[in-house]
Amino acid sequence: MPRRRTVSVLAYDGMSAFETGIATEVFGLAWPDIGVEWYDLVICAEHRGPVPMLGGATLRTPHGLDEFAAADTVLVPSVADVAADPSPGVVAALRRAHRRGARIVSICTGAFALAAAGLLDGRRATTHWRYADGLRRRYPRVEVDPNPLYVEDGGVFTSAGCAAGLDLCLHLVREDLGATVANSVARRMVVPPHRDGGQAQYIETPVARDPEDDRVADSMRWAAGHLTERITVAKLAARARMSPRSYLRHFTRATGTSPIRWLVMQRVQASLPLLETTDSSIEQVAHAVGFDTAVNFRHHFTRAMRTSPSAYRRTFEHRRT
Repeated sequence: MPRRRTVSVLAYDGMSAFETGIATEVFGLAWPDIGVEWYDLVICAEHRGPVPMLGGATLRTPHGLDEFAAADTVLVPSVADVAADPSPGVVAALRRAHRRGARIVSICTGAFALAAAGLLDGRRATTHWRYADGLRRRYPRVEVDPNPLYVEDGGVFTSAGCAAGLDLCLHLVREDLGATVANSVARRMVVPPHRDGGQAQYIETPVARDPEDDRVADSMRWAAGHLTERITVAKLAARARMSPRSYLRHFTRATGTSPIRWLVMQRVQASLPLLETTDSSIEQVAHAVGFDTAVNFRHHFTRAMRTSPSAYRRTFEHRRT
């Protein structure tokens, strides 16, 4: 990390402690055993005095909107009322932060505040699936996509419901410090190390409820440990003792994505620590994670990461120096 990053989080009347806690846990806790310089977190409020939270608790902070707008990453948790406009002060602070190049982030319905400030105009964005239609109606210049867990467009990041905010925060750590560090944080938090932003946020049956879903989960665990092998849907279905057609149906219902897309993302994610920490050639990395050719690896890596494997490696070579 070339410089120490600051992260500011907006506190507001009627806020939920959970989403603030997500940012505090990821960006505010010190991780001395990870061995990298960590973030500076500030929680900011528009006015001095206690900030009432859900459940009757109150929060006090000495930091105001000037500190909020001055951070490297500016984060807005869910707004208390999607039908209410944010205050002119909050809108002005968001616009100031954006003008100076800060990374702008929202969790859940925090996207409404970003939209009110005009920061989502002409951009793709997401929010909790229950409020996506409301965001689209109220701010027609926003390209609302109700499906993904999180979206980035032009340095503005939006996420779906509360838990997706954790996925997004870990994604930001991954962007700043790499997959190895982000995975270490996820392990300490006892959460999955990576959920692709494009994964569906609403799945009819997200928790295994029958033996078929358990068999799908077993096949996924097997695949994750055998990425270098040639893995097809037919092979996964056989591992799960299902027909390919039945396997596809159960896999999509359980994960919100297809087996092949999931497998590609597992291989791309497995390549990140190798690119960050080894001098192996791109061809060697490609084969080490199961891609048949370097060309195929570069194609899928660039689609998933929006940069090439070589450019990704150069970024983290610079950060290690």
